[in-house]
Amino acid sequence: ISLYSFSPYSDNFFQFKSGRQAEIKELEKLYGNGHSEFVVLYGRRRVGKTFLVNELFRDRITFSHTALSPIEIKGKELMKMQLQNFTHSLLRCGAEISSLPTNWLEAFFMLEKFLESKADGHRMLVFMDELPWLDTPRSGFVTAFEAFWNGWGAKRDDLMLVACGSAVSWISDKLINGKGGLFDRITFEIKLEPFNLRETEEFFQSNGIRFDRYDIIQSNMIFGGVPYYLSLFAKDMSLAQNVDFLIFNRKGKLTNEYDRLFGSIFTNPDSAEKLIRFLAGKRIGYSREEILKGTGIADGGEFSKLLRSLEESDFISKFRYFGEPPRKSRYRLIDGFCLFYNYFCNRKNTDDVSYWQHNQNSPSVNAWRGYSFENVCFGHIAQIKSALGISGVHTETYSWIGATSQVDLLIDRDDRLINLCECKYSSRDFIIDKEYDAKLRERQASFIDETKTRKSTMLTLVTTFGLKYNEYSGRFQNVITSDDLFK
Repeated sequence: ISLYSFSPYSDNFFQFKSGRQAEIKELEKLYGNGHSEFVVLYGRRRVGKTFLVNELFRDRITFSHTALSPIEIKGKELMKMQLQNFTHSLLRCGAEISSLPTNWLEAFFMLEKFLESKADGHRMLVFMDELPWLDTPRSGFVTAFEAFWNGWGAKRDDLMLVACGSAVSWISDKLINGKGGLFDRITFEIKLEPFNLRETEEFFQSNGIRFDRYDIIQSNMIFGGVPYYLSLFAKDMSLAQNVDFLIFNRKGKLTNEYDRLFGSIFTNPDSAEKLIRFLAGKRIGYSREEILKGTGIADGGEFSKLLRSLEESDFISKFRYFGEPPRKSRYRLIDGFCLFYNYFCNRKNTDDVSYWQHNQNSPSVNAWRGYSFENVCFGHIAQIKSALGISGVHTETYSWIGATSQVDLLIDRDDRLINLCECKYSSRDFIIDKEYDAKLRERQASFIDETKTRKSTMLTLVTTFGLKYNEYSGRFQNVITSDDLFK
């Protein structure tokens, strides 16, 4: 066991790590390796990348640097300030600097000399946070970064470089899939994703927050499982009180979060926000052509890059209707926080600071719950497959819209079965009456007739509590509850 395998974690880290056990195990393994490691850790804003590295390697970081946000600073002045900030990081870590670097080649040479002065046979860890922000126009940053790693870092057996970033498209284009000097140089990549339902429950429990699973699902629907948002909850408040306090209160910590969200990730934040707002208006998603027409964004490479970046950052998801070819893929909004904001905060014409507590049973909230619960189900396909006993069966997931009917979630299985899933968020056991039973029969028949499928179909209910037994309850051949989604 490496002498450097343990560190004095803070109490906050113990609360956080319940949802990051796999990532912690892998990072510790990489740290203990006896050769150079270049690790890329990426994911959407607020997902906990910086916190994970700083807390896990709290007393083991040799050099740490966080880039300046480019939102308020532009042009040549930005590069100058980034270099100055990099120098300050060197000074804070104990480097002796006689003059400021004028370019990135000089800056990284200073870093090399500093690390050489610290080398004593033990592991050295270099943490570069928000790396994409350093790549300002015509700065030569990528070239200098390549020279630092290829010419110096990769040759050492005592160096671990961890690069973080929220600009997922830059990470993908320049590091993971880049064709330049860093091609095939990454030794390990970790995409940090929002918490699923089980991880959210464990996180709340470690923070002393006692919500039932009905409210935990709702919290996931509102805050998207983003750890930073969940960390702001007050344990002496109900879920509805926390929502009001964090979002609808004029001084809430998340009141202005949506406006800041896109500027820190995308080079064209206005287009990103416009696209998200457009997707929030239709639960069944839009095609590429419909998005272009609806948003007025110009078609081309930049638009394709924006779609890919939003998808890689877990804001949107690409999917297909059953029976359609890949070229007809559609896009839907899956980020819970963005969906919630566009449903309520953009449309709310009130100063009621208790808005969420006062509108729990309104039609708009019920409509949002239906859409959002579908997103939760799409995000927990593995748990649904496990509940169906088909974890080892290859499947494809679709939606379907026919002439008169539609299917929320469709699981097409290689064992010649298709699960037609109804996703129903309910505050009690779901009830099938005569009218709804007729709709289910018609929906199943329409799907078989219009798709001409030769596979058997099974009606499957995914709901919060369960199905109330009556003369129509046998219509569903499978019932999956929230407890299954938490497994």
